[in-house]
Amino acid sequence: MSFDYFEHDADIGVIGRGATLEEAFEGSAEGMFAIMVDAAQVRPLVQFAFAFVEEDTELALVTWLNRLLAEARQRDLVLGRFKLTRASGQWQGEAWGAPWDANMERGTEVKGATLTMLRVEQVDGNWEARCVVDV
Repeated sequence: MSFDYFEHDADIGVIGRGATLEEAFEGSAEGMFAIMVDAAQVRPLVQFAFAFVEEDTELALVTWLNRLLAEARQRDLVLGRFKLTRASGQWQGEAWGAPWDANMERGTEVKGATLTMLRVEQVDGNWEARCVVDV
């Protein structure tokens, strides 16, 4: 699993890559949160889980990322580790993180994942999940 970035106008795009669709989504989440804080600073002190239903894989990516942002804001957490599974259109997500700490160097705030340049596909035998995030 890995992530990368691309530029689109004044915003940033994230690309998650993995051997499975779920790993690509997890990579996208890592990339999105890495915009906000250095992942090496995030200790997995708090864990939470949630489920959502979405048949369309592209819309599932946006739902996954925006749900993570909402949960992190509601709990005042920064996230650094992610796990996603799916079966029959139901997605089960887990995330680990820590409360924001004054010692953490804050990066750029991500407001949300968008439909801009949204794409989920197999590339060279692996999965890529990408979209632009609003910063």
